[in-house]
Amino acid sequence: MNLSKLVLTASLGAIALSSLATAPAVAQQAKEQYFPVLVYRTGAYAPNGAPWANGYVDYLKLVNAQGGINGVKLIFEECETGYATDRGVECYERLKGKHGGATTFQPLSTGVTFALTEKAPKDKIPLITAGYGRSESTNGAIFTWNFPLLGTYWVGADVAIQYIAKKEGGVDKLKGKKIALVYHDSPYGKEPIPVLEELGKKHAFQVQLLPVAHPGVEQKATWLQIRQSKPDYVLLWGWGVMNSTALREAQATGYPRNKMLGIWWAGAEPDVKDVGEGAKGYSALTLQHGAEHNSKIAKDVLAALHAKGEGTGPKEEVGDVLYMRGLISAMLAVEGVRKAQERYGKGKVMTGEQVRWGLEHLDLDQKKLDAMGFAGVMRPVQTSCLDHMGSSWVRIQTWNGKKWEFVSPDWYQADDKTLRPMVMLASGKYAEEKNLTPRTPEECNK
Repeated sequence: MNLSKLVLTASLGAIALSSLATAPAVAQQAKEQYFPVLVYRTGAYAPNGAPWANGYVDYLKLVNAQGGINGVKLIFEECETGYATDRGVECYERLKGKHGGATTFQPLSTGVTFALTEKAPKDKIPLITAGYGRSESTNGAIFTWNFPLLGTYWVGADVAIQYIAKKEGGVDKLKGKKIALVYHDSPYGKEPIPVLEELGKKHAFQVQLLPVAHPGVEQKATWLQIRQSKPDYVLLWGWGVMNSTALREAQATGYPRNKMLGIWWAGAEPDVKDVGEGAKGYSALTLQHGAEHNSKIAKDVLAALHAKGEGTGPKEEVGDVLYMRGLISAMLAVEGVRKAQERYGKGKVMTGEQVRWGLEHLDLDQKKLDAMGFAGVMRPVQTSCLDHMGSSWVRIQTWNGKKWEFVSPDWYQADDKTLRPMVMLASGKYAEEKNLTPRTPEECNK
């Protein structure tokens, strides 16, 4: 039977299964690579979750339109989590064994990542957490199934302080400054705190911690504290409606938006477009890319899918920040499979364990990225069994009142001298608590 799109209904929400191949279920397991997709298209975080999911799904469709991964077609199935940890875990359990077994999971939630970190090794399914998750999981010797590709929140926190130091005229100018962290009161929002506190001790600046309860629509008390304490800078670690609410409150209290810097999940179109001119001057970190409407990969998606009525979501969002982030997240998973095929057999379906090997041997140099349509969008990514992040490059974008733009061509890179000891300490503590023996380089290459 020829299936182009099958929509299923489950207790947790809509689940979409898409395949361009023709085969009965048993044969599909042998010929198709299965990608479960955890999404939140409903609830308080849907305006941000939906474009990510659309970009992710569109890239899988694009790969199929181009012949699959060395001839292996991709199938995917969505499961709605609503950004709730319990629902994310339930989706994982329900989808992990379908269609011959999951290729990888991308939780799109730090809370869900924490919950799945101990499940993945038992199920032998890699977790890709591009730009989120557990920051200490960059240490692949201990977190053998977690892949925080492209950057972690510790990377973001370090670069944020680098950026502020540059604006002030040098790290020595940080002494005596007050930097407030307005953060989502969840595992996600708490991730940068250890780095900020460590850097505060090192450079003699004060860190003011201001948690905001889910979903973040009530922040008047938070911004009253900011008006009273008058921090020199505000770091925004929000998600969904929390970000636009923060910008509106900053405008209402007179806090200058050019003194605000968001993490990459607080730097997309849904965060600022309704605030418009009121958000002008606000800056945010980027996970390498920004809005990339003129990139070749965005044009490829429009031509191959949306021009034929096969795209996911509105074509106008192709190239938007979160759409691109979802697309890039899917690309990283696909390239993990492609790399695994180099060792285990081109044209074959890869198991989760084989894909882990592929993700540990990613070598996406600039020539490869450019050929894939990511010229000007990304810098090289190179992982190893001990380095599960592969890249820590960040740029800063600023909202000009109508669109995001890179006001400086500067690339920032996290300071490994600060972060590496913290990663080793935290991952070592985790290994001790869980009675884990770190892998050696020799074990990695088996």
